[in-house]
Parts: sequence; structure tokens; C-alpha cells
Amino acid sequence: MAKNATYSHGHHESVIRSHSSRTAQNSAAYLLKYLQPTMHILDVGCGPGTITASFARLVPEGHVTGIEYAPADSEVLAKARQHAADQGIPNITFAHGDICNLEGIPDGTYDVVHCHQVLQHVADPVQALREMRRVAKPGGLVAAREADAKAFAWYPETETMAEWMRVYQGVARANGTEPDAGRRLVGWALEAGFERGQIDATAGTWCYSAPEERAWFGGMWADRVVKSTFATHAIEKGVADRETLERIATHWREWAAREDGWFALLHGEIVCRV
Repeated sequence: MAKNATYSHGHHESVIRSHSSRTAQNSAAYLLKYLQPTMHILDVGCGPGTITASFARLVPEGHVTGIEYAPADSEVLAKARQHAADQGIPNITFAHGDICNLEGIPDGTYDVVHCHQVLQHVADPVQALREMRRVAKPGGLVAAREADAKAFAWYPETETMAEWMRVYQGVARANGTEPDAGRRLVGWALEAGFERGQIDATAGTWCYSAPEERAWFGGMWADRVVKSTFATHAIEKGVADRETLERIATHWREWAAREDGWFALLHGEIVCRV
């Protein structure tokens, strides 16, 4: 990834499973009130394209472009294109792109430039916001929603879950990125050249408590912590060994089976007027 950052989680099936659950409604609700049917939107770090496709339905007279750091012929972008085709969405395209260097995109191209959980995975989020600002039209919007790992909360409060969080943060920081990004969004936007009066800041949450929610979220993390690039980085960078990761994975499944299991994720959100 740009500026020597490394995407901590990769595109393992468990990661795509998580990303494919996301829509504009459950992951960008803070932005929806700003959208108009004719808008042209750039969705940066689109992954499997489910948020991108949701945007396209909301701008039927406009167009949405999704870009991902993976190669143009990668599996994740193939999934994005297939998802759009399966949904019969015509006003959408996908391509390779680097959030810190949106080369080939002229200044002032898009009405909205959006990213979701991307700035937390790049080494220079301020440069990323500068580029997003550059390609937004005068009067357009730059929008970002980023998780804030330090503000995650869960029950039961076990030592193994606390250990998972230490590994989660350790992998991110070993890769040169910021896992507590949500609280920093306003500051990063100011550094990128926005004035405080141009920035609307909010917060949003995801919560997993019902049996099917716990089964999905806990099962996803049980797989992710031992099978995805996250596991590879944790071991290679000395953050955790295989035995530790296996123990954490087992605990995620135990958490999912508990009737009193509960997990909440806090996100910071910004909409910046250009």
C-alpha cells in the first residue's frame, strides 16, 4: 500500500465475507442525506463493491467509480464487478487506484469522494485526504468513516479478548498504520487543508448481540485471526505466535456461543465541504 503501509488483513475469504456485508445504509448512513440522483461518486478502497453498488442505486442519473489498491484483474475487483452485474446496476465501474496518489484523475472531477475503513490502513492518511480533496469538485464533498479500535467494547470482558485487541493494534502499528483512526479524522482533515467550519463530524456504531449476529461476527474473526494475512503479519512481525492466534480463534467461537455475548464498534465519521 502507499507510503510503505501494508494492508493488515488482505483479501482472504473471511475478510471479503466481512466487507461484503457492508452497504451504504449500514456503513455510510451519515452521508446519505447529502446525495443527489445526478451525482458522480468516487468510492476509494471499494473492496468487493457492495457499498459502491448501494451508492449507484442512490444516484441513478449519475455514476459511481470504485477503486481498490489491488490489481485491476484481482479477485476482489472481479467480485465487485460480478456483484454489480448480478444486481443489474449499469452506472458503475471498478478500477485499480491508490488513495495517496490518484494519478490519472483530474482535479475537481467528482461530486463526492468517499472511503470507508481505508485511512486506518494507510501510512499517510493526511496525504490520502489531500488527494481526495483534490479530485472533488468545488462545492463537492469528501467523506470518510473509520473505526476506532481503542473504543471497541465487548462482554464478557475476558483476558483473551483483551489479548486479541493487543494483537489487533500491534499488527496495525507494526504495519505503519493507525488502528484508532476514528478519533483522529477531524485532525487529519485539518492537516489536509480543510477549515474547521467545512467539517461535519459524527460517530456511528455496529453492534453484534443477537445469536445470528454473534455467530457471523465471531465466526468471521475466528477464521480471520488464523487464516488471513492478519495472521501472517502477526507472526512475521513478532506480535503473536501461532499458538496464541489459535487460542484467540477458539475464544471467538466461545464468545459467539454465549447468550450474553455483546460487541460494539465505534466509528468516527466526517463530511468535508470543498
